[in-house]
Amino acid sequence: MTRFDTKIAVLLRDDLAAWQRLNVTAFLVSGLGTAHPEIVGAPYEDADGTGYLAMFRQPVLVFEGSKETLTAAHGRALARSLTPAVFTADLFATGNDDDNRAAVRAVPGGSLDLVGLAVYGPRNAVDKVVKGARMHP
Repeated sequence: MTRFDTKIAVLLRDDLAAWQRLNVTAFLVSGLGTAHPEIVGAPYEDADGTGYLAMFRQPVLVFEGSKETLTAAHGRALARSLTPAVFTADLFATGNDDDNRAAVRAVPGGSLDLVGLAVYGPRNAVDKVVKGARMHP
């Protein structure tokens, strides 16, 4: 198995419903590939020649933690100059991208009601960001 020098991590709040966890994870990781195109591999193709979309070239590790764990991880990511993707509780009530951005923009960073964040960067920096979280079951 390949050991990467970098890590992709998603941290979810531990009080989310199953559908929320899946939805938040999907939204969060979509931001990482656009900000860091180097983490996306080549497109796939089956034996029949049918093409498929490219995906991340390395595993995505999913963690969970309390609201306090997410707040601390957010601060640690920013302190390490890692730009996280964030999903706040307010986004469950919005229905489009413009309203999502407006909901985040309306709240100071330290007061965001985070339900999830995703981060990509050097392995040791990401490990420090998610410190105190546990692997998602």
